[in-house]
Amino acid sequence: MPEHATTAMRMMPHATPEDRAALGKEARRRSPRSGHAEYKPSPHRPDPLAILEAQSATRVPELVPIRYARMSESPFRFYRGAAAIMASDLADTPRSGITAQLCGDAHLLNFRLLASPERDLMFDINDFDETLPGPWEWDVKRLSASFVIAARANGFDDAERARIVSGTVRSYREAMTRFAGMSNLDVWYAKIDAARLETLAMAQLHKRGQKKLSRAMTKARSRDALQVFGKLTHLVDGRPMIAADPPLLTPIADLLPDTERATLQRQFQGLVERYGATLPSDRRFLLADYRLADVARKVVGVGSVGTRCWIFLLLGRDGQDPLFLQAKEADTSVLAEHVGASQYRNQGERVVSGQRLMQAASDIFLGWERVDGIDGRRRDFYVRQLRDWKGIAMPETMSPRQLEAFGGICGLTLARAHARSGDRIAIASYLGSGESFDRALVTFAESYADQNERDHQALVDAVHAGRLPAKELPAD
Repeated sequence: MPEHATTAMRMMPHATPEDRAALGKEARRRSPRSGHAEYKPSPHRPDPLAILEAQSATRVPELVPIRYARMSESPFRFYRGAAAIMASDLADTPRSGITAQLCGDAHLLNFRLLASPERDLMFDINDFDETLPGPWEWDVKRLSASFVIAARANGFDDAERARIVSGTVRSYREAMTRFAGMSNLDVWYAKIDAARLETLAMAQLHKRGQKKLSRAMTKARSRDALQVFGKLTHLVDGRPMIAADPPLLTPIADLLPDTERATLQRQFQGLVERYGATLPSDRRFLLADYRLADVARKVVGVGSVGTRCWIFLLLGRDGQDPLFLQAKEADTSVLAEHVGASQYRNQGERVVSGQRLMQAASDIFLGWERVDGIDGRRRDFYVRQLRDWKGIAMPETMSPRQLEAFGGICGLTLARAHARSGDRIAIASYLGSGESFDRALVTFAESYADQNERDHQALVDAVHAGRLPAKELPAD
């Protein structure tokens, strides 16, 4: 069934809960839950390296070798950069026919601590570069496979990995059932704040795991604008400027000749001013109280390396009142080829709209803009604060019990995000109260982890053979 048709079914106006539950049961009949265990590469599967090369063709050429080097480091690092490959693979797997707004890259490191506008610590999905409406199960499958890949890296055995994945999927399923019984407003207000996170930790973790979480939360609260300011800037003629750390962080003064640099600086000044129009009026007022002081190009992530990403240093009341914004290039989602194009003409707006829909609370400076580059190409960007109370998981330090607990929180978080945009009653009805879908995803995740290892090895071989360039640098 075409994706747009399933979306239309989801948006059927004012259907009764009974009708929506019936939709889920009918979807179960058409696409049995056990069928989601299947993963066999298609005979016509595209060359995964060709997919990566096609992405690299539109990126900053001198940064592409950094991407390949980072993806070569391990199967998990490869997986982080391989969302386009997995989207192509998922397009050949069974679909329930029920859609939701997808993260599009729901691996476990894209679930993390962050700040709410009210300065509360939250746990939520963080990365929405690929967000688009699509089959809700694709996010669950990408999340599940990421846990197998991380658990294999830790040396966990088959039974331990199965418990981690089944616990993650069970948490998603049971949470969706709870959301199905809640009012629309209660679903919208649902969130995982620091208190909820500590409660979950008390129930699932031993004292050692609880202390580790407490330390992570304390560290996240320290990662604010002043911390970034002290780490990334130095004084030049008495003025704070972004310090060079090439090629990972390169101030605009070091990138271009004076004439081109002046042109680009004017474009960035215009970007900051125009992007403010996408913010609510009170936040536009706040943004206008800052002035642009410096700009630098930043290398970010693994899969995003080579996309254009700029950080802006803005100053408020004085030289010790910083605001760091990050403007990241937004290209067409890797899902679009398989589920249809976005309704938004600006890809930055696509990212922002998906993030606002899926997150319980979003960054107060989240917005978008379109810029004409010095090469004459028009590109879309989305803008947000840089590193505002961010805390990222370190699965390599987790025990099986801790990784299982983390999976449960991620499953709950993903269910809340999908419940806001998808038909939560239909999804819950499709999943049911049994473990059929949980077991299917355990099998799928192991099979796809095998595929990911084969693809990673293909990249390593291509780098060694000289087909793809790789430049070793410090980890991001």
